[in-house]
Amino acid sequence: MPPRACSAQSTMNPLRRRFLIAPLAFLASAARSDVRYPDVQPGTTLTFPADEGAHPEFRTEWWYVTGWLEDETAHAFGFQVTFFRSRPGVAEASESRFAPKQLLFAHAALADPGVSHLTVDQRAGREGFGLASATSGRTDVRIGDWSLVQDDKRYAARIAARDFTLDLVFAARAPILLQGDQGVSRKGPDPLDASFYYSRPQLQVEGSVESGARTRRVTGSAWLDHEWSSRYLTRGAVGWDWIGVNLDDGGALMAFRIRDPRGETLWAGGTHRAGHGVRRTFAPAEIAFLPQRRWRSPRTGIEYPVSFEVRAGEVSLLLEPLFPDQELDARAGVGAVYWEGAVRATGPGGVAGRGYLELTGYAGALRI
Repeated sequence: MPPRACSAQSTMNPLRRRFLIAPLAFLASAARSDVRYPDVQPGTTLTFPADEGAHPEFRTEWWYVTGWLEDETAHAFGFQVTFFRSRPGVAEASESRFAPKQLLFAHAALADPGVSHLTVDQRAGREGFGLASATSGRTDVRIGDWSLVQDDKRYAARIAARDFTLDLVFAARAPILLQGDQGVSRKGPDPLDASFYYSRPQLQVEGSVESGARTRRVTGSAWLDHEWSSRYLTRGAVGWDWIGVNLDDGGALMAFRIRDPRGETLWAGGTHRAGHGVRRTFAPAEIAFLPQRRWRSPRTGIEYPVSFEVRAGEVSLLLEPLFPDQELDARAGVGAVYWEGAVRATGPGGVAGRGYLELTGYAGALRI
């Protein structure tokens, strides 16, 4: 990868990428109209660990791990690992093992201030032939030599990317955090515009990161989201702003807003769990994302609000990026360009934390 390029690339030959990944991205967004996907029904009870695994009947699903790491010299940097599963709704009656009934994509990125832009890689494949899989019953997703695997309350991520290697273990220090109404997270005025959604904040991280011919032992904290849905974005939505912040007092805050083409809020939500364990879910009117500073990408020309004041009820945090250039170009995989980066959080009374901010739809309406 050229020193200033952060375009998501796979490790396969570029010509082969063009003819393999692009058709997968097309299939993931071109489901047949006669395919029936289950809805996210209010009142559904999530069960664990069963619901930590794949839900192949739903249209879209992802496991999303973000966090902050420090090496032996106390150098801090961020990381992101995401596995996506998609049911494209094509060839479902086919008995061929080659039928693309389930597609998997994955992204991984390092946010190192010493590099000052994201170092990114990605993978894609259809399920089967031992090449890609998403297991039901527990978290176990794999694409080639990339994997995120659960063992009780521990997870292991092994990512052999082109320019870096992650070998990380995450240990749960806090209970599962159900988002929305006991795990049913509304995404719009229609109750069926929703996802099943839970988080595991305050994960303790240990492992190694290899990059630039150097292997570093690292420790840190992480946040895992698992979400699945058939109707994620409500009509008229173009994208969302989302944060997941591990607070220094042991608490956690998740907040999001879904935007319309004018940048106004169509819907919003969030959950705060205090360090002493009290959980509160916020109504849409209690969430506000107030942009403070913007950054324009020199590659795509897209402008992102990379600094926010976020209000969730009585909680108020100022978010500042680890560095501005954390744009992720995933057009070759899931077909989108977005900003996904490590942020520091500060608030009144010494409240502080570290987490991730995700900004989608600023390059145009997102399709899921």
